[in-house]
Amino acid sequence: MTIRIGTAGWSLYRADEAFPAEGTVLERYAARFNAVEVNTSFYRPHQKKTYERWAASTPEDFRFAVKVPQAITHERRLVGVDDLLARFLDETDGLGAKRGPLLIQLPPSLAFEAERVGAFLATWRDRTDAPTVLEPRHASWFEAEPDDLLAAHRVARVAADPAVVPLAAEPGGWRGLAYHRLHGSPEMYASAYEPEVLDALAVRLRAETEPWCVFDNTRLGAATWDALALRERTESPLS
Repeated sequence: MTIRIGTAGWSLYRADEAFPAEGTVLERYAARFNAVEVNTSFYRPHQKKTYERWAASTPEDFRFAVKVPQAITHERRLVGVDDLLARFLDETDGLGAKRGPLLIQLPPSLAFEAERVGAFLATWRDRTDAPTVLEPRHASWFEAEPDDLLAAHRVARVAADPAVVPLAAEPGGWRGLAYHRLHGSPEMYASAYEPEVLDALAVRLRAETEPWCVFDNTRLGAATWDALALRERTESPLS
């Protein structure tokens, strides 16, 4: 089993001494981590050749998670997205075998509606069999019905911190993949995690199926140091 640990984006942010001195930022990042989450795809499309270049500059075992565009999730709110979805999937095909989970992050205002979500997930699975994770941020998603619907379409629910409700901290939906997104707590996007939190997380990741952990507390650089510390813990022999 491979535990994949990385950050949202590959900025090294004042951690240069922890990485090789030579190469592009992505090449230096990939020398220490085996995964990254591409967040810029949420805001703007990238050409297929860009994804191909990224894939070519990383080791064979490296994987890219890619965030689904906000045009799909926030603007059209999962409805009438066939054209946008086809474009996104074609672009990310440039990653080849290095394309990992595709991340669907929903706006906090998007409550669970079975008809809307079911239609979207059916379209999604008609288009792609890619590993998929979904991060809902409305409390209505953390019930049996949405969990069952996600599982039926082989979509894993993100385990997020901070959690909008207690169950949001736990993986849900399809259990063939566990994807943790840590945004920083108590201050989102800024706070680093305490050593005991990383200790517990390392134990947990070792027990999960296809575990991923992405640190999104990037504002002040904590994500890089937290990811390095967690990687060290997961690689240490079990006591």
